[in-house]
Amino acid sequence: MHDAITVGDPEALAAQIAAEIRALAVRNTPNVRAIRRRYSAQLKDGDAEYVIAVAHALLRVQGLRGVACELIAGHAGAFQRMGAAELETLGQGINSWGSVDVFARILSGPAWLRGQVSDGLIACWARSPDRWWRRAALVSTVALNVRSHGGHGDVARTLAICRLLVADHDDMVVKAMSWALRELVVHDPEAVRTFLQEHENSLAARVKREVRNKLNTGLKNP
Repeated sequence: MHDAITVGDPEALAAQIAAEIRALAVRNTPNVRAIRRRYSAQLKDGDAEYVIAVAHALLRVQGLRGVACELIAGHAGAFQRMGAAELETLGQGINSWGSVDVFARILSGPAWLRGQVSDGLIACWARSPDRWWRRAALVSTVALNVRSHGGHGDVARTLAICRLLVADHDDMVVKAMSWALRELVVHDPEAVRTFLQEHENSLAARVKREVRNKLNTGLKNP
């Protein structure tokens, strides 16, 4: 048995969720996600602002960024409120490969795909002096192109962000560039080939190798 949700006290609910996660005998993604899904089901018809407040507490107090992002993504009303200001607040503190990808794959990319934030916001991130926000810009393009997440292929917007970062050889940005271009290969391989040719002298060797592998064999590393 689990305690009932204490509606009206988002900090308490966040602490309750975190306590259940800490008590797991095996703390892995499937087990953590099972807990989050149960709370998402209980909060399905709840107030969007309350869900967002719980997510902030999970992130700020409990350090559970993935759970916080998934809680918002799993609540239609809360996700619809994810505009530029909300995303940048939730993105504060992204400082690792994992934290960026959770944020960009679950929240910022899908919000961009659905027109909740502008192309200009993602371009602003691409110009950031912070490597993690630059990575977030590129990873946000993934949602535009992954069919399982609602993407239908967006050559123009994906390549616009990639162009801003062609000369960025920071390892975290390079890996994200490769990922962004490889996801676009499925929709328009010729556009990706042309992009590689146009920026042959600027792109990192890793990007050119992995993306050409994907174009020629269908695999990142055959």
